[in-house]
Amino acid sequence: MFTGLVEETGRLTEKIKTGNGFQLSFEAKKVMDDLEIGSSISVNGVCLTVVKKDSENFSVDAIEETLKKTNLGSLKVGEKVNLERPLKADARLGGHFVLGHVDTTGKIIDIKELSNSHFVKIMYPKDFKNYLIYVGSISIDGVSMTVAELKDDTFSVGIIPHTWEETIFSTKKIGDTVNLEFDVLGKYVEKIMQAKNE
Repeated sequence: MFTGLVEETGRLTEKIKTGNGFQLSFEAKKVMDDLEIGSSISVNGVCLTVVKKDSENFSVDAIEETLKKTNLGSLKVGEKVNLERPLKADARLGGHFVLGHVDTTGKIIDIKELSNSHFVKIMYPKDFKNYLIYVGSISIDGVSMTVAELKDDTFSVGIIPHTWEETIFSTKKIGDTVNLEFDVLGKYVEKIMQAKNE
């Protein structure tokens, strides 16, 4: 489990085809401190397992199922990614509960630079509209964000300068694909209500 508070950005250093998936290697600094083989790590909001590591790099396997739901397959060597280690039981929860189980991808359709922030609009599949609420939480490429504007197939978020500079948001362009994980609380509520109705 993660919080959506990105610890650092890493860089893709190697992308090796493995069947219908990839083994991805990333250069990082801060997250390497206590990372071990078998550890979980969030890469652009996707919970993955470390399968190799040295002092400066770690590798993960992205299987076919993961590539279907995320933007990891389109990563290019040299591209930056958001990284976060799992939440410790005694840590403060500054974002929201992020499982690293990406639901779908969205597409950036507008980026506005305001006086002291950026306003980003994202198009998402309408099938997921029940999981979004105004001023609710959403994970975008592993970053815990608050929905600032909501329509049937788009939502927008306001991004403060710190988040813009310390994550990969500053590298994003209109047309880019982002990983979306909707708030798990909403999914459980929906499941409970469906069971009651049945």
